[in-house]
Amino acid sequence: MPTAEAPRRWAWPLLGGVLAVGLGLRLWGIRQGLPYAYNADEADHFVPRAVGMFAHGLDPHYFANPPAYTYLLHFLLSIAYGGKHGVLHAFALHPASVYTLARVAAAALGAAALWLTYIAGARLLGRAAGLLAAAIEAVAFLPVYYSHVAVNDVPTLAPLTLSLVGTAGVLRKGRARDCLLAGVGLGVACASKYTAGIALAPLIAAIAARYVSGEARAARRAVRNIAVAAAASLGAFLLANPYAVLDYSSFHQGLIHQSTLSAEGQGKLGAPRHGGLPYYLWSLTWGLGWAPALAALGGALTVWRREPALGWLLVPAPLLFLAFMGLQGRYFGRWLMPILPIMCLLAALFALQAASHLAGVARLARARAARPRRAAGPGGVGLARVPRARLPGYARAGALAALTAGLLAQGLIYSIHSGTVLSRADTRSLTRAWLVARVPAGTPIVAEPVSPDDWARETATGTAASGNPYRWIKYPSLESRITPGGALRPYGLAVVSIENYERTLSPALIGFYQSNGYCWVISGSTQSGRALADPAAVPEAVAYYRALARQGEVVYRISPYGRGERPVAFGFDWSFNYYPLAYYRPGPVMTVYRLHGGRCAR
Repeated sequence: MPTAEAPRRWAWPLLGGVLAVGLGLRLWGIRQGLPYAYNADEADHFVPRAVGMFAHGLDPHYFANPPAYTYLLHFLLSIAYGGKHGVLHAFALHPASVYTLARVAAAALGAAALWLTYIAGARLLGRAAGLLAAAIEAVAFLPVYYSHVAVNDVPTLAPLTLSLVGTAGVLRKGRARDCLLAGVGLGVACASKYTAGIALAPLIAAIAARYVSGEARAARRAVRNIAVAAAASLGAFLLANPYAVLDYSSFHQGLIHQSTLSAEGQGKLGAPRHGGLPYYLWSLTWGLGWAPALAALGGALTVWRREPALGWLLVPAPLLFLAFMGLQGRYFGRWLMPILPIMCLLAALFALQAASHLAGVARLARARAARPRRAAGPGGVGLARVPRARLPGYARAGALAALTAGLLAQGLIYSIHSGTVLSRADTRSLTRAWLVARVPAGTPIVAEPVSPDDWARETATGTAASGNPYRWIKYPSLESRITPGGALRPYGLAVVSIENYERTLSPALIGFYQSNGYCWVISGSTQSGRALADPAAVPEAVAYYRALARQGEVVYRISPYGRGERPVAFGFDWSFNYYPLAYYRPGPVMTVYRLHGGRCAR
């Protein structure tokens, strides 16, 4: 058997195990919350727009998020439900099945990204490094959790990592077909998420490295590679996002809108304000894990000794990404996703280097222990050998196993916890069931915007208002009747976004509820938490919640936390992705108040 084949005998079974674990973690709890899409981005963006294309055509008329994942869902739904009528019928009556399909597609693409990470790592660093990098990504919390949500963060990892595979081939062999592969991956990745364009940095580094390598016809090959990569990326981008040209004005407006939202100061009430770079560095400690993040830093510092060209390929991209994203006005942990495959490769590289160093130390110790030395024998002075130290025969393998366990432990623990949490009923679903059982249909209620609109409709399924009317008379929470001074507005209600809901609150509302028969008030901690996190910004909202607690009787409350666990402080990551081990089930703390004044006294 050729010696080159020997590593494959252990690499492929181990890769199969990594992929199985990674896919299993991504599918565990995949139906969380359904039939309600409690994640606002999932409910508002990709799935509804994929369904909407059956009514208005393939022009998304929306480019704040690029449409590649939306197109993928559109075609998958068409195949699964037999075309337009089947999809519209399923989305109207069985939305849970539609969202499940979209989430499974995201999870499958996330698992495919693991395989591609292995290939990229094998090309750049060897099979062992590729396996370890794929294993780190398989259990890392951020890509595991967001595989459970039909948004574009995880699906983008597949084409982005495909670009890295091509880029690795460019560095190692400089072939045109590798440039083609890298360009196609880059184009599709950018058509899935704009920030995936960071994959361009490694590709430029690989082409430049081939140019300065001194090989024959280096300049001609560099020009060819640039042309092939540029044509492939542009062609793939337009194929996955054709209306970027066919509806250029909408595309341009969408880009401006997204850039404005990202660059503006944190308009989200309760959002952190200590800066994007510290926030992203903190997010790496839990989204990727402390050990992998520190190992990636070690890899970024030591890769230059191994191969400077490899350092230029792997190191600048994460630094540029963190610098750019850290300067934006808004920041969320999941926005780190495009650089996680590179971080995993750097962490694997450092772990292998550390294992080799530890093995070298062990071999040196073994050699010294086995060295003969003089000792007094029964008959005088002679030579005696110290018994050989029982050091591991496979010191490097043992060291690597220990390092691997350290790199994977945090991600595995928290990803398993995530699957356990997501497999349980959401607090909002349980609250709805309590209301259905105890609050008659047609009763006026006030429900904070912590759930999608369907949550208050007559049946658990259905998205069309005409065929699924409201079960209760729902107070219009996103219409402000409060003046800047906190008084009731006599006329001219102002419609606000969900981000500004807390700014519509005032103690004066409670009297309005009671005089108009809105006797049931349903509050969620992901709304009240925003106000309590920044009370100086919305003092009227803080006063409203205090007045509600005084005047309302708590008739039902359910917490997502385990018994004896302390509540998690509000944040736009941990309040929604349930990373802390304190969580027992998904959702916010839900409280149902019963008012007893005014018409509610009867």
